[in-house]
Amino acid sequence: MSEKKRKCFTSKFKAKVAIEAIRGIKTVNEIAQEFGVHPTQVGLWKKELHEQASNVFDTKRGPKPDPSTSSERLYSEIGRLKMELDWLKKKSGISQ
Repeated sequence: MSEKKRKCFTSKFKAKVAIEAIRGIKTVNEIAQEFGVHPTQVGLWKKELHEQASNVFDTKRGPKPDPSTSSERLYSEIGRLKMELDWLKKKSGISQ
């Protein structure tokens, strides 16, 4: 008894097949035969691409930074750098 392993397709491959199906130039059976997948799978990937396509354009530039957290982070960075500078001045013997 030989055990068949499932094929694992990359997301890039799935997108390529789904876009080809959305174009509508070839039939689903032709696309399935060309890419070596079942026609039902082509239909599922096409449907999933239609459903998820709107999410691609939801975030234009990413989340906006929160000004309160960025200022706190900057002040803590300034404090850390000031402490390092004071320590280096002390170790090197430079006085102000």
